[in-house]
Amino acid sequence: MIVARGMRFVTQLTAIGALVVVAANPVAAQNPPPAPPPVARIVAEPASIVIEAGKSTSIKFTAYDAAGNAIAGFAPRVRGGGPNIRVTENAITALAAGNFELTATGQGVGNEPVTVSIPVRVTWPALARLEIVTAEGRLYANTTLATRLRGWHADSSERAGVSATWRSSNTAVATVDRFGNVSGLRAGAATISAEADGVRTDLTFTVGANPVARLEITFTEDQLRTGDVIHLTANAKRADGSVVSDAPVTWTYTYAPDDSIAPNGIPGGAGIVQFGRFTGNYPGRYTLLAMAGGANAQKTIQVAPRDVRQRISVMSRGTVNSTHTSDLWPWTGKDGRDYALVGTWGGDGYAIVFDITDLGNIVKTDSVKVDARTINDVTVSPDGRYGVLSREGASNRINGIVILDLADPAHPTVASTFSQELTGGVHNVFATNDYLFAVSGGSKYVIVDVKDITNPKYVSEYRHPNARLHDLWVHDGIAYSAQGGAGTVVVDVGNGKYGGTIEKPKLITAYQVNSGHEIFPYFQKSTGRVYLFIGDEEMSRTGRAWEGTQYVLSGADGKPPKGGIAQTSGGYTHIIDFTDPLKPIPVGRYHLEDYGSHDIIVQDDILYQAYYDGGVRVVDVSGELLGNIYDQNREIGVFKSYDPDGYTANAPFVMNAMPWKGKVLWTDFNSGLWAAKLEPKQRIVP
Repeated sequence: MIVARGMRFVTQLTAIGALVVVAANPVAAQNPPPAPPPVARIVAEPASIVIEAGKSTSIKFTAYDAAGNAIAGFAPRVRGGGPNIRVTENAITALAAGNFELTATGQGVGNEPVTVSIPVRVTWPALARLEIVTAEGRLYANTTLATRLRGWHADSSERAGVSATWRSSNTAVATVDRFGNVSGLRAGAATISAEADGVRTDLTFTVGANPVARLEITFTEDQLRTGDVIHLTANAKRADGSVVSDAPVTWTYTYAPDDSIAPNGIPGGAGIVQFGRFTGNYPGRYTLLAMAGGANAQKTIQVAPRDVRQRISVMSRGTVNSTHTSDLWPWTGKDGRDYALVGTWGGDGYAIVFDITDLGNIVKTDSVKVDARTINDVTVSPDGRYGVLSREGASNRINGIVILDLADPAHPTVASTFSQELTGGVHNVFATNDYLFAVSGGSKYVIVDVKDITNPKYVSEYRHPNARLHDLWVHDGIAYSAQGGAGTVVVDVGNGKYGGTIEKPKLITAYQVNSGHEIFPYFQKSTGRVYLFIGDEEMSRTGRAWEGTQYVLSGADGKPPKGGIAQTSGGYTHIIDFTDPLKPIPVGRYHLEDYGSHDIIVQDDILYQAYYDGGVRVVDVSGELLGNIYDQNREIGVFKSYDPDGYTANAPFVMNAMPWKGKVLWTDFNSGLWAAKLEPKQRIVP
């Protein structure tokens, strides 16, 4: 993200009585450092990189002015590689094989960007071990059993998507295709082998004579809405009517579209058959086909449109347009009134308090100033006793967190600061009544005892190897964290079922997913399932058909001028069935190609999604989930917060969205706090 200008914002907020925690250096204020000269060219050392996945290497950028002099303190913005390349100040870490390109940018004459590109080729380390994993069931003649190939490197890291050459030792008994699907032809034995990078693994199948005489579909549903999920069940039976419990059943479907959605043709990806489940993305008639050997059965179901749309109407605003806005957190104060704590990004360390009791008339009550460039995250304890401001870019580089006493919620006071093990900067925090979880410099999270907010105490910490920690959420004593390079890391921090305590956190599992930014665990009462919603946040759109904008990074004073070009983003929200943490299932996603996801909250089967330049999006996530829910008419309401007076005019960029007492609150990077309501759905009367 870009670094924002906050001088005008400081003047405005001082007028309403900011609470200064750490005063600025008066000498530095009187003698500001001179602005660096414009960049004429940038040199990268090395100019290209070849690296093995899982390894890191150093990289150095030197900028030169028009006279050929090196510019001291140059720090470029480096982009590219998406989730596959992690870039730190002087190094890169490769996470997956492929060919990538990094781009380092500085500001030239007239704030025009000056760039240098660095090709990066990432290779996989050598495979050490392979394993063939089969689907449930026994291989009979005239049936097919799917398999999955897993591969590991010498350091025990797993290679995702490993491909191999497949062979059968006896093609008269069983064959295998290039995807690892094994088909039985007649009774006998055959050994299936998979070979990749000189490593081979074998698995012997004993093919039985096919006992299946007929199939009987056993699920009863025949009327669904788009996105509704049914479990595909069928009994394979012998001629005498007894059940063959281990016969593999293959499912597929045919589709006849509803005239209302496809008068000129059939949309792609009409339905999904996966994990033994089915859902229809579009209205129409689906004929589901079950096959086992020579037996088959079919059942036709009708999928009706899901219409959950409601008009979303803005009620009021807490405008912030002289700096960028970051996070928000609403709460009910001890005085019985409702408030929202709002952070600023690049806003010289200001947080703002708004009275939101009347969402039709949001009122600013006070502000708090801390020593920070950015307050990326804010939160309030569930009991409303204390608030927390995260700090990044402190002048003394100590950073840490600031704990607020909310006894007078309209006018918070500073209870304490805490920086032990947090000097690298705090990007996100999570508060319970007794403990606070703070992300430390992207490397670990620190657990702090806040029973006495005037005297917080270090309790413990958790660091995962080879990961870049961004966000975490704690539910039922389990900490779910989004960590680039490792995916989702799940730790017992007091649940106890997996042997962890708050003093001694214990790893439950790490789920590999090509995302590591935002996370929200949701327990769905109607199904008893736990779904993890995991957001990407990819600020580079390189390689997509719409590659996004190149906006001005900074002005002559090193800070971006107000205005500029609208920012763009990429990535989406993954949906993982995490009911059994040891057997997660990637069931779906919420994916809009031209925008990128950010903060996520789910409440009462409704997803409140901050989708950056895609606006705030309210989505129905009721029932079991499967596939891209964007395709299933699950969106209830969408609003893009255009503001001609925004920090960047008419450039929606939603950072956080939350439900609040039947309404919707969100913060926009360029225009501050917004409140809206969903209008009652109009019933059509014949």
